[in-house]
Parts: sequence; C-alpha cells; structure tokens
Amino acid sequence: MDVNAAVAAAAAIAGVLTGVIAMLAFRWSEREQKRPTRSSLHTDAVLPPGVDTVLSVLRSSAVVLDEADAVVKASSAAYALGLVRGGKLAVEPMLQMARDTRRDGEIRQVELDLPRRGTGRGEALAVSARVAPLGSRLVLLLVEDLTEARRIEAVRRDFVANVSHELKTPVGALSLLSEAVMDASDDPEAVQRFAGRMQIEATRLTSLVQELIDLSRVQNDDPLEDAEPVRVDELVAEAVDRCRHQAGAKQITMAAGGTADLHVWGNRGQLAAALGNLVENAVNYSPARTRVGIAARRVNAPGGELIEIAVTDQGIGISDKDKERIFERFYRVDPARSRATGGTGLGLAIVKHVAASHGGEVTVWSAEGQGSTFTLRLPEAGAARDRAHQQPAREIRAGGAGLDVEAGRSTPTSPDSTAYETLPAPEVLP
Repeated sequence: MDVNAAVAAAAAIAGVLTGVIAMLAFRWSEREQKRPTRSSLHTDAVLPPGVDTVLSVLRSSAVVLDEADAVVKASSAAYALGLVRGGKLAVEPMLQMARDTRRDGEIRQVELDLPRRGTGRGEALAVSARVAPLGSRLVLLLVEDLTEARRIEAVRRDFVANVSHELKTPVGALSLLSEAVMDASDDPEAVQRFAGRMQIEATRLTSLVQELIDLSRVQNDDPLEDAEPVRVDELVAEAVDRCRHQAGAKQITMAAGGTADLHVWGNRGQLAAALGNLVENAVNYSPARTRVGIAARRVNAPGGELIEIAVTDQGIGISDKDKERIFERFYRVDPARSRATGGTGLGLAIVKHVAASHGGEVTVWSAEGQGSTFTLRLPEAGAARDRAHQQPAREIRAGGAGLDVEAGRSTPTSPDSTAYETLPAPEVLP
C-alpha cells in the first residue's frame, strides 16, 4: 500500500513538473516570436519613417545598405537585375561607390554595363547608378535601366545618318546637273538630256521625302482613331492601279483575285499605302514579261479570323541572310538595283509598321532565282465578317516559281502561298 502511494506521489510530481516546463517553454516561444529580428530591425527601426513607402513606388531599382554593407532593403527590380544576391550587393563598382559615399557623404553617379542574367550571349545591360547618404549610417543606391533608351538612341542615330546619306545623293546630283545645264546652254540636245536626268533625281527626292513623311505618320499616329471597315478588293484595285504604268512598261502581267467581299478594320490610307508598297516592290524587282499576283483569303487563327493578302512575283528572290533584314529602314538587298528602280529602302519598313499598328504582321517567303511571296495578315473586321460570304470561284496559284490563273485547281509551291479562292472574274492586266 505504501509502495502504491509512493508511486502515485511520484507520478503527480512528474506531471506537475512537466506542466511547469511546458508553460515556461510556451512563454519563452512567445517572447522569441515578439522579439524583433535583424531584418525587421532593419526595415522598421533602422529605415527613417516613410522611406520604405517611397522606395516601393520608385521606378528605379532601389537598394539600402547599412554600415556593414549589408542589404537592409531592396526592391524586386533590384533582384531582377541581379544587383542583390545572398543579402549582399553583387556589383563591385556600386559597392565601392556606396563605401565612398558613406565615408564623405557626397552623392555619386556613374553609368555601367552589366552582364545580362540568364543569357550566355554576352549581352549587356546599360544602367545608371546614383548613390546618396540616407541618414547617418545608411546609404541609398538607385539604379535605372538605360538599355532600351540606348537602343532607341542608336536606332535614331542610324536613321539620321541614313537619311542624310539618302538625301545627299539626289541633292548632289541635282547640283551637278544644274551646273552642266548652265555650261551647255548653247547646246539644246545636251540641255534636254541633262534636264531629263534632273527630273529623274527630283522624282527620287520627292519619293524619299514622301516616304519619310509616311513612315513618321504611321509611327506616331494611332490608326484605330479613324478606323473603319475597309474592303480588301478595293485595296487590291488601288494597288494594281498604282503600279499599272510600271508593269505595262515591263510587259508584266498583273493578276488580282481572292475570296470575295473581305473586310479589314483600320485606316484606309495606311492600309492602301502598305499594300501598294508590296505590289510596287514586286513589279520593280521582277524581270520583263513575268507575272505578279495579288490574292486574298480568310484564315482561322487562335485570336480570331485573319485576312491574308499575298503578293507574289517571279523576281530575283531574296537570300536567307537578307530576309532577316529586309524590313529595316533603308536596307536594300541590291543597292545598285534599288537605285536603278528608284527605291528608297523605306517601303517595307512602312509595311511592317502599318501591319503591327493594325494588330497584324507581314511575312516573306523567297528563294533566289524563283521569286518572293509577301503575305500581309490583318484581323478581319468583326461587323463586316457577318455580312461576308464566300463565293465559288476560280483559283490562283501563288508560288515562288510563278503565277498561273487556272480554273478549278491550284498548286502551291511555297509555305506562304497556299491555294487562294479568287473573285469570280479575276482581273488580268497587261
């Protein structure tokens, strides 16, 4: 009996001790949870009031360093740029700037090129870093990404240089020809010959200025402000009429066709200029007595139905290396031939901008010696699509090797030149 009582007493004492230990452990845990951590001390107690809120709304990447060069606060953009890694500032020049600023209190600024994270191509990020003291012990680092601004500036600089060069050529030619006219004032035949060449150079200069205006307009204007449903067959007719004279001079046959009653939504003037540039290029770069075709159709796409307008020629074709650059401003596959045809190198750049601003794209299929097919893809006008209906018609073959208008069949010869249903009576222009 005494033994049982002793065991019971020991168990009771053990239970009491366990409860006391558990209670002490619980209170100690609560105290530890309420104790400020190093990070909370940095952000709550160390940062001056309001600084955390200001840093969160800045567009620049922000990093705050303490007296031990530890990161007290860093924005998400700073991590994305790779400025902060493992709680430390990872860019040594910026870290040295912070130390110098902490020592003498002076504000410093520098522009640096940083390696881009996640790519092995050696691309660099251009950044501007500014360091300033924040209170008595902290240093604030603000970093702005200048990469896109640098790229735009480079494009603008190249554009100005190219424009200057392109304008200089016809202006210089006009100056020389005018001197020749003056020297040959007593020779009517020479005056007439020089005057004809002056007219050619003046026409080239006028075309260049007009295309510069068009390019500036399509880049700066919003085409959807004055958007309207535009009939595709009317755009095709305007493009064909624009190039009728050039095609006739080279005996080039122009075949216009496609699915009837298609509509796109956009700025009529810009769309007509874009399609006209494609047709004009096809005529200018095609040999004599060949064919140029324009065909339209409706295609299904994940974001909605698109209208495809394909312009195909039997011209000299484009090499693979040139296809990557033909939509750049002033880029020419054959500069000598472009000067002979009066090309400015801006036509395809205008087409690209018009397509992009209308929510579409322009692509090219080409093979050297076989010809090219430029395909303009634009969203179909929703309201007009409900009224559109497909009519049975003849078909047009739009291949890199040539164009044949045949009744009842088509044989595509390139990825971008599938069978197109044409209008019931496609217009064939001599």
